[in-house]
Amino acid sequence: MGIFDYLKSKETPSSASVAKDRLQIIVAHERSKRHEPDYLPRMQQEIIDVIRKYVKIGDEDVQIQLENTADCSVLELNVTLPE
Repeated sequence: MGIFDYLKSKETPSSASVAKDRLQIIVAHERSKRHEPDYLPRMQQEIIDVIRKYVKIGDEDVQIQLENTADCSVLELNVTLPE
C-alpha cells in the first residue's frame, strides 16, 4: 500500500510546486515591464484625458507601445475612434 500512496502523490502537484510556478510567471511579467519607462502609464492616462475632451472613448480604445532599438526609441499610439 505504500507504493500506491507514493504514486498517488505524484499525480497531484504539491502546493509548493504550484506556488513556485505562479511566482515564476509573476517574475517573468515584472521583468518584461522593467524596460518600460515609469512615466508611460501616466502619459497614457493623460493622452486619454485629452482625447476625451473631444471624443467619447474608453480606456481600452487606446494602446501605447514603446519599441527600443540600438539608436532610437519609438512610441506608437493607436486610438480606436467611434464612427
